[in-house]
This record gives sequence, structure tokens and C-alpha cells, in this order.
Amino acid sequence: MAKDPLTSDELKWQCCEQQFEFESTAELDALDGPVGQERAMTAIELSLGMPNDGFNLFVTGRSGTGRTSALRQILQDRARVEAVPDDWCYIHDLDQGASPLALHVPHGVGRQFQDDMAELIRKLAEQLPKLFQGKEYEQYKSKITEEFQRKSKRLLEDLEQKAAEQGFEIQRSVSGLVLVPFRDGEALSQADYDALDEAAQREIDANGTRLQKVLNDVLAQTREIEGEVQQAVDTMERQIVEMTTSHLFAQVKEEYKEYEDIVGHLERCRHDIVENIDEFRPRKERALIFSGGEDHAERFWGRYQVNLLVDHRSSEGAPVVFEANPTYFNLFGRIEHVIRMGNATTDFTMIKAGALHRANGGYLVINCRDLLMNYFSYEALKRCLRRGEIVIEDIAEQARLISMSSLKPKPIPFTCKVVLVGDAHLYNLLHRFDPDFDKYFKIRADFNLSIENTWNNITRYAQFIAVQCRDHDLPHFEPAAVSRVVEHAVRLTEDQDTMSSRFLDLADLVKEAGFYARQQGCNLVGKKHVQLALESRQYRNSQIEEELRRLITNGTIMVDFQGAVCGQINGLSVYLQGDYQFGLPTRITAVTSIGRRGVVAIEREVKQSGAVHDKGVMILSGFFAQRFGGNKPLTFCASLCFEQTYGGIDGDSASSTELYALLSSLSGVPIRQDVAVTGSVNQHGQVQAIGGVNEKIEGFFALCQLSGLTGTQGVMIPQANVKNLMLKDDVISACQQGQFHVWAVSTIDEGIEILTGKAAGIPEDGGWTEGSVNALVD
Repeated sequence: MAKDPLTSDELKWQCCEQQFEFESTAELDALDGPVGQERAMTAIELSLGMPNDGFNLFVTGRSGTGRTSALRQILQDRARVEAVPDDWCYIHDLDQGASPLALHVPHGVGRQFQDDMAELIRKLAEQLPKLFQGKEYEQYKSKITEEFQRKSKRLLEDLEQKAAEQGFEIQRSVSGLVLVPFRDGEALSQADYDALDEAAQREIDANGTRLQKVLNDVLAQTREIEGEVQQAVDTMERQIVEMTTSHLFAQVKEEYKEYEDIVGHLERCRHDIVENIDEFRPRKERALIFSGGEDHAERFWGRYQVNLLVDHRSSEGAPVVFEANPTYFNLFGRIEHVIRMGNATTDFTMIKAGALHRANGGYLVINCRDLLMNYFSYEALKRCLRRGEIVIEDIAEQARLISMSSLKPKPIPFTCKVVLVGDAHLYNLLHRFDPDFDKYFKIRADFNLSIENTWNNITRYAQFIAVQCRDHDLPHFEPAAVSRVVEHAVRLTEDQDTMSSRFLDLADLVKEAGFYARQQGCNLVGKKHVQLALESRQYRNSQIEEELRRLITNGTIMVDFQGAVCGQINGLSVYLQGDYQFGLPTRITAVTSIGRRGVVAIEREVKQSGAVHDKGVMILSGFFAQRFGGNKPLTFCASLCFEQTYGGIDGDSASSTELYALLSSLSGVPIRQDVAVTGSVNQHGQVQAIGGVNEKIEGFFALCQLSGLTGTQGVMIPQANVKNLMLKDDVISACQQGQFHVWAVSTIDEGIEILTGKAAGIPEDGGWTEGSVNALVD
């Protein structure tokens, strides 16, 4: 006996607007967290509460489920009550210039320290050169040099007297002081010397040798005195610089006496300045010592600057950083270069921070797909987590043929909770193919695409709508409008027991409904405005759907809506165009004959079908073997075809439909063409659930409506799909008026009775009930 159609109450779950205790969403409070994601929230709380021993977080879920918004809110709320991390600076390593030192100070101190050092350097650069230009300096230096001159003069006068006593005179030449023999008040020439007798020559030579030794001693004493003078000048200059720098540095040291690292750095800077005293001499003197261009002084004083890498002076709580473009440099920072004299040079002041530096001591959120798309980034991030430190490297060196001057800054300790956001597919791939992945991302928070259809979640949906209205300056919603949005959320999941968590799509619906309400001059959004927004969406996306319907109604694509035909049935297919899907009928035919080949799907033979469809066809052979081949061999050949389909097909949602066509062809009993069928089947003849049930029913209904409703037309679906029904109001209205029907069946036998009007039959004495469909097939 054929089953009765479903009642209108079974065709849709309805949200009762009378249960809402508000006149509009303006009365509702804001949400205090994501809707219906308790499992994900538990995982997030665990990850954030665990020490940073690989318990970083991977958040999975479809885009639009509110996972990023929920993360942002949770992290910001948590970070707000946590301690603000230290500021980080890079300073010049006065011993190894290529390895700048990392210095951390309490938040807010970094900027002040940078400014104080800049002011100190300004004062030093201004005052130290003046020390070598004042009268007091010149007088003291002159006093020291005058003493040298007196001592040198006295030594030279004594030497000249001794030389005169022995017939010699001291003269100056380009090579220095030389001894010249004299006789009778005139210098003795070589000719005069040669004219002397041998005894006189020996006397001159002996005296000259003795005097030369004395001269050498005098010159040595002069050089020693000169060294003493220079040492005295250096000591005097050093004392002046020491006194000035000590005074200036003492003021800064006093300011930072609580910070040992800063005080130590200041003392090293002071000592280095004293050691480089030549830098402050007047330019003419310095030119004799070095040459370095006009910017030499700037580079020299730049050694003592402070590069404030991370500044938390304005922060409230721990940092929360969402890195939208996780390139290597954006994550780990970079070392910039400038061109000087045709060469690319750099120094520690050109080190720039990355997202890891800014998030250090807090939370860093990265989109996993974007991370994997950037070469170097993912592996470098794992190294950072493994070592617990941030290393700034110039990775561009690997691609350069010529090495450039660069730096190797000291690493900065890294303590941060890293959160990757991606889909389940990426998570599974990383978990399977990256042996290190589960060491560093031990917690997964999965945002479900659907949530339970409970009153608590429905009221939170209403709060969500209220938040959207406030945030985007929209008219608030009436209870009936909220109910319509909730019903749409249930339809999106194709399950009356759940609601969609695709809040991005729902937010767009709220905005569109608000637009239409405002356009019509309404202060509140009503149900009609939500319905108008949904219908407008369908209209914008249904051009291809309407074109295919036109081809069916004008007979180009052959589909019957009346009568009965053997071996022919209306199947239902779902078409997907972006995020819009719709259903249309497809004619399926079966031709049978005597033979042993069994069931053949034409689409499979020409390789236009997918694996799931092929599996469904093979199940049909199992059904016939189980039902009719128990005591005899099966001797039939059958071909199945989806008529006028020229692309690929897949899925098993038409396997029951194909089976009905085969049973009709084998039995000779015609099948109603005013009924479309969808449903999967197993080898025992049980009809199984399929997807897209609402779109399939609505697609066939629309065509029946265009061709004229007869009161007998309808769609047959699996019983298991009744809980998925969320049909449109026009379909439900037609069913209420008896113009259209929806049947739900659990077995092939129930379905064949609706389609043929004949009994399916039951087993009797090794056969089937006489005159039944099964008997005719057997």
C-alpha cells in the first residue's frame, strides 16, 4: 500500500517568534563569545593556559565561521589583564661590531633611554671638540711644550760647546743635525781635509767619532723628552675627556641606576669614547691621523645610539598581533642597507623588527595557508619555536652571488603563544607529512560549521543580529525577522536539528535586509525584508538556472511531467555555481534484454562518471543478485543512461532512481513521470539519505509550476532526509493545498508502489506475490 505524502509540518522547521521576549534586537545585550563553539573554546582555553612547551594552537574551520573574530576577542580580553612585556633595543657591540647586542628594559623605558642617549651624544659631540680649542687647554699644552723646548735647548747648547772646543760646529740639514769640522773660523772642506797631514786627520776623525756618540745621546734624550711631553699632553687630554664624560654620563647613569645592563653599557660607551680621543682633536690635526669624509663623525657617534626595536610604552597588557602577510621579513624582521660611495653598507640602527618581535610576550596569529605560501617562513618559525629565540638573518645572501656587508645580531629570547588559522585539510596534511608539526602545535581548536538548534543558541543568534545592527548602523530586527534569519541558518546546514555557524554569510544577510528596510523607510527590519534579501540573492545568481529551466520547458532538454513510461524516470541533480546551488530534473532511462552482462552504465563506459557513481551502479547488481538470484542465475543485460548530459556526473544520489527504472523495464510496468525521485540505495534495497534535498524538491516544483500543477506531481525522497527539509513557503503552500506532494520512503518496495501504483509484492513459496512488480521482474 502506497505511503501518504508528508504533512506541511514535516516540510520545514519553523522558529516560533512568539518565544522571543523583546520587541526589537535593540533591547538585547552584546554577545560574550562565539555561538555554539564550546568544543573549540575549551581547546583554546587549554592552549592559552598551558606553558609554552609546544602547546601552541592550530584553529581549524571553514572561513566565515567567526573563528578569527572569536580569536581576536578572546586573545584581546586575555591579553588586557596580562603584564606588558619589556621593550627591546639593539646596541652596538663595541668589541664585535658585526654582532649588535640585544638589550631589554621595562616597557616605556626603551623610548626614554633612546632619547636620553641621543641627547647625551649631542652634548658629547658638541662639548668634547671644544675642550681642545679653549685658552686653558692651549696654555697648559704650551707650558708642557715650553719645558720640552728648554730641556732640548740646554742639551743642544752643551753639545755645541763641546763641539766648538774640539773644532766642530753643529749644523742642521734635511737629514737632521750633522757635525762639521772647522779650522780658522771656516768650515773644513774635503780638499782642505785631504791637504792635512795624517796626524791632523786622525785627530779630527777621533774628535768627530766621540762627538757623534755624544750627538746620538743628545738626540735620544731629546726624543725621550719629546715622548714624555706627548705623554704628558695625552694624559692631560685624557683627564679632560675623562672628567667631562664622567660628568655627562653620571647624570644618565643616575637616571638608570636600577638597570645594570644599561649602566654597564653606558660605562663601556664612556670608556670607548675616552679611548678614541683622536676623534675630538681639531680637524687639521685629525686629518693627519685619518681621513673618512664628512659623515665620519656621524658614523662615529652613531655607534652609541640606541635602536629601539620594540616599543611598548603605549601598550596595555600583552601584545596581540595578527600578521596578514607572513613573509620571512615581516615575521623575523630585516637588516636594511644604504648605498655609500657605491657600496651597500649597514649598521645596527638599520635592524627592523618583525611580527615575532612585536608579539613577543603575547600572542601571534597567522593564517596557515599564507605562511606556507611564503618560502622560508614556515621552517624558520619552527626553528624559532625550537630554539626559543628570534634570529634576524639576511636570507637574501643565499640568492646573491656577491657577498654584502651585513650583521649578525644577537638572538632575542622568544616567549609567545603562536596561533595558526587554517582549514582541516591543511591541518591533516601537516600532521601527516611534517614530523615536527605536532611538537609545536599540540592543540587543535575546531570551529564546527554547524551548531545545535537549541533555544539558547537561537537567543544568541538574536544577540548576534543585534551586534551587527549596532556595528553597522542598521535598523534593528523584529522578532519575526530574527525567526526568518534563524530558519535560513537551519536551511544552510540541511538539518532541522542544527544551525549554520557561517556567520559571515549571515552577517551579509542581516546587512542586505537592513538595506531593504531602510530603502522602504522602515525603522525596524521585518520578516518581509529578510525574505526580500533572500529572494534578491537568488535572483542575482539564478541566470544559469533559469536558462536551463527554459530549455526544459521548451522541450530542448526532454523531461515529462505527466503520464507513465516503462524504463524511464525523472532523477534529480544539484548544480553548483559558486556559493549558489539549485536542483533540476534529469531523465534517466533503462533498457533491458536477455543476456549475462548485467547492469551497464553508459556514462561509466565512456568515462563520464565518477567513482562514487560507479559504485552506486555496481550496488544495483548486488541488489538483483540478492533479491532474484538466490535460486537461479541472472540472465539479463541492462543499460542505464542519464539522457542529455554531456559533462561528467558523480555521486550515488540517483542509484535508487536508476533501480526503479530497471525494475520498470524488466517488469514492463510504467513509471509515473509526474514524480521525480532522489535517493541512494544499498544492496538490500534500503533507501539512503542524500544531499541537496531542498534544492532538488524546489527545482522540480518550479518546473511543475511552469508547466502547470496537476495535483498529482511531487518528489520522492529518502525517509532519512525528512529531518533535512527546510522548503520554501511556496512549495509548502502548494503541498497544503494538495497541488504538490513530497513522499518519504525507506525501501525500494515502498517507492515502487508510489511510482507504479502496483504492489511491490512479498516473498511467497520461493516466488513473489502474484501480479506484483517483483513477481513480474522475477
